[in-house]
Amino acid sequence: MQALLGHPAVTGDVPSSEQEELFIRKLRQCCVAFDFMDPVADLKGKEIKRATLNELVDYITAGRGVLTEPVYPEIIRMISANLFRTLPPSENPDFDPEEDDPTLEASWPHLQLVYEFFLRFLESSDFQPTIGKKVIDQKFVLQLLDLFDSEDPRERDFLKTVLHRIYGKFLGLRAFIRKQINNIFLRFVYETEHFNGVGELLEILGSIINGFALPLKSEHKQFLVKVLLPLHKVKCLSLYHAQLAYCVVQFLEKDATLTEPVVKGLLKFWPKTCSQKEVMFLGEIEEILEVIEPSQFAKVQEPLFRQISRCVSSPHFQVAERALYFWNNEYVMSLIEENNHVIMPIMFPALYRISKEHWNQTIVALVYNVLKTFMEMNSKLFDELTASYKAERQKEKKREKERDELWKRLSELEVNNKVKKK
Repeated sequence: MQALLGHPAVTGDVPSSEQEELFIRKLRQCCVAFDFMDPVADLKGKEIKRATLNELVDYITAGRGVLTEPVYPEIIRMISANLFRTLPPSENPDFDPEEDDPTLEASWPHLQLVYEFFLRFLESSDFQPTIGKKVIDQKFVLQLLDLFDSEDPRERDFLKTVLHRIYGKFLGLRAFIRKQINNIFLRFVYETEHFNGVGELLEILGSIINGFALPLKSEHKQFLVKVLLPLHKVKCLSLYHAQLAYCVVQFLEKDATLTEPVVKGLLKFWPKTCSQKEVMFLGEIEEILEVIEPSQFAKVQEPLFRQISRCVSSPHFQVAERALYFWNNEYVMSLIEENNHVIMPIMFPALYRISKEHWNQTIVALVYNVLKTFMEMNSKLFDELTASYKAERQKEKKREKERDELWKRLSELEVNNKVKKK
């Protein structure tokens, strides 16, 4: 490692004819790996490498015409030697990304500089994709995607930017990258339920979806229905839900006809026992409703508001509160008003019952506001629903009374029979 110690900087007093050779020698020097698990091992070598990496970053940033064809394979060899490694198993086998601190990469002082160098390489005005594609191929991309499982969020953040640049520059790799992300997600949903970089990959996809040409290819629609929607059923949804909801909404803004399969898919995967996930689903439904077209809303309003009615009736006040907040959204309110003849009969029984029975005063106040808006929207229908609900309650009370009397008579008969037997 000390071979180039004291050697002139690449950009120093070296004649331009020798700069390429020195650049390659320094790249090869940086292929040497160090043991960072032992903090005191080979400190001098580590420092030389760190200084050389810093020098390479500066050289590739400031230099012009430095990316000659012979340096491409050397650059990728150096990047591969440092980045591509077997990720260590989690130090905490019961690691909970929501509760526990991640294990940070010990070799980050070098890795960070390698990532910075890689990015400067891809973003350089000298970079030529026609030469780059000879060394940045499918195998390279696969190894890069494996690194997204790193526990270190700093590494995943760099990887996200690097992969996005590669996707932008190499048209021939785009379909392959999408397919491999697709495979990672399917394995995550149906096999492992563990992969650290789901959020970062979804962030890249959000940008990719945004750039899809219209009309959407059937491959892209299949990805939405078969991959993105099932991602909602994983336990650790909260770790990537914001990015996932963004991707779904991007699809709907591209193609409104996807609204029905998306809403029905969400209703299919609706959580039954996790109130935290229910709140997230309601937030996503509101995002969808903000971009929904009135003609598409008409197709999903019945099953959707039956679910919202169940959420409003939830004993968990945060779920009920989140569902009732829909009535604070102006556009959602305009859709409800336009379709009040369908939505009011679905929502009314739950709202009326809650207004009389709910334990939480905040919920009761929100429900009164909703009932007030319904009354203002369609007073005739409101009066009919009130009368119908009260009549139904009277019938229910009568049935309850008859049941109680029947049980009472049966109990008396049982007692009399016991007395007679004695």
